[in-house]
Amino acid sequence: MTDRITGFLVVVLALAYFAGATTLSEPFFADPLGPKAFPMGVAFVAAVCGVVMLLKPDEEPAWPGLTTLLHIGYAVVALVLYAYGLKPLGFLVSTALVGTAISYLISPNVRTSVLTGIGMSVGLFLLFKFVFGLSLFAFPRWLMG
Repeated sequence: MTDRITGFLVVVLALAYFAGATTLSEPFFADPLGPKAFPMGVAFVAAVCGVVMLLKPDEEPAWPGLTTLLHIGYAVVALVLYAYGLKPLGFLVSTALVGTAISYLISPNVRTSVLTGIGMSVGLFLLFKFVFGLSLFAFPRWLMG
């Protein structure tokens, strides 16, 4: 029953995504396929996967325990707070905080988690800033003047 419910939800969301893709406007200079092709393709593949789940469901899965579900919820909350914290805290601080939090979920050692969060923050900043050329603020704007 779980696969059928999930398959139904995937099909409904894929149809909504497809409908949203149809509303994209075409710019004057666009590639031959236009901006609608990729999201429509993603929606089509998702809908096919949802239909397969509806027609050929697997046996009922073994759901994780309460502790695992709480860890997943904690990670989701941390990532949502990360999205809201990027602008006011800057990339390095917010990424270090969420990296520490997620690392602590994997291995509950405070020292290792903090070092992992800081290392991940600096490493990703260097990668995004100098390799990919993204315009990131390392620290909050008010701190940088």
